[in-house]
Amino acid sequence: MEATKPIQPKAKPAAKQTNKKNVKGIKNAAWVLVICFIIAVCLFLFVFGAPSHFHLEDLEGAAPKWTMWGVDGGHPKDLVGTIFKGGIIVPVLQTLFLTVIVLSVERWIALSSAKGKGSIAKFVGDVKACLAKNDIAGAQALCKTQKGSVAAVVAAALVRYEEMDKNTVLTKEQKVATLQKEVEEATALEMPALQQNLPIVATMTTLGTLVGLLGTVIGMIKSFQALSASGAPDSTELSTGISEALINTAFGIATGAFAVISYNYYTNKIDNLTYAIDEIGFSIVQTFAATH
Repeated sequence: MEATKPIQPKAKPAAKQTNKKNVKGIKNAAWVLVICFIIAVCLFLFVFGAPSHFHLEDLEGAAPKWTMWGVDGGHPKDLVGTIFKGGIIVPVLQTLFLTVIVLSVERWIALSSAKGKGSIAKFVGDVKACLAKNDIAGAQALCKTQKGSVAAVVAAALVRYEEMDKNTVLTKEQKVATLQKEVEEATALEMPALQQNLPIVATMTTLGTLVGLLGTVIGMIKSFQALSASGAPDSTELSTGISEALINTAFGIATGAFAVISYNYYTNKIDNLTYAIDEIGFSIVQTFAATH
């Protein structure tokens, strides 16, 4: 009988630089919205709607009637009570505002981890110096120390750099093109993590203002309806209703302004990281082309 040949293990493919999680962050922002909405509703009901923020002298009965929607009757005695009188749009605006704050803090943590441990400018300069001396091992050691997105792209490019340096089949032009492609692929893997959740912040810039204006219009409609029902115009009641309606505008403008500042700030930081990645990637490719 023919001897059975042992099954040979398949050869493992050449090690490829894996895309490790170099940027920490929240992947599912829907949970942030849900949690912020719950917090906003609790604040609206139990903090802004607390009886201590209202004048209860005009209420009928000795004890104030406090329902799940706050004090039943009475005029606000401070700004907190006035915010509650802004209506059901207030917790929606608070949800948007809290979401912007949470995602801004999340992006700060994420981009700090993407930046790495040291100065990006110093890291780029040190890697360029190592490349000028053809010290690939030294550049790789710098990447391990620096960490972050820029270091991850450089590390992937250096691995391909060594492979192309030892390759005797491809032409110089093919090697340069392969190295350039590796830099582009590594950059493309890092960019989505850098820009994650920023589109939501950008949406809040417009959404916050629009929702605030919606609350204001609703409040003004209610104010004029109350005036028409009472018969004689009451300037005090009208001014109170307008101030309550404008609370929504204030929250909407605050949300939109904070979202604009946050979005522009983090977009600028991402642009700086992208510029550093492009600069060091170009240096790696040009160094290879000049020395081979």
